[in-house]
Order: sequence, then C-alpha cells, then structure tokens
Amino acid sequence: MSFDRHLAEIAREFPAWTIWRSDAGRWWATRHHPLSSAQREAGCAMTVDADDPEGLRGQLREQEELFGGTSA
Repeated sequence: MSFDRHLAEIAREFPAWTIWRSDAGRWWATRHHPLSSAQREAGCAMTVDADDPEGLRGQLREQEELFGGTSA
C-alpha cells in the first residue's frame, strides 16, 4: 500500500488526530484538541509515534481507550 493511502486511511480511522510521516520515516499523530490535566494524568498523550503505520494504529487505539476512560 502506498504511503499516501496509509496516511488517508489512518486519518479516516482516527479523525481527532493529524497524521504524518517524518523525513526520517517515523509515523506520527497529534491530537487536534488539548488534553485536560485528568487525561494527561491517566496517560493520554498529545502526540504519539511509531516505526510503521500498523504501529501507529496500535498507539492510537491505546490512546483512544485511555481517552474514553477519562473525564474531560
């Protein structure tokens, strides 16, 4: 699958995040909105990264689970 297609699919799957790939080849995502202190304390991150698209999806799924389990 092409790089652009991976980006588009991940962006559709996780619309609350901006997805990109760095010049060094790492995959990154950052949230569109700031986190509350409770969300940060629960382990939510504003930005996550991974070696590849599937790794980034895993990071984002973990973040979505944490985010859903916290109060804003």
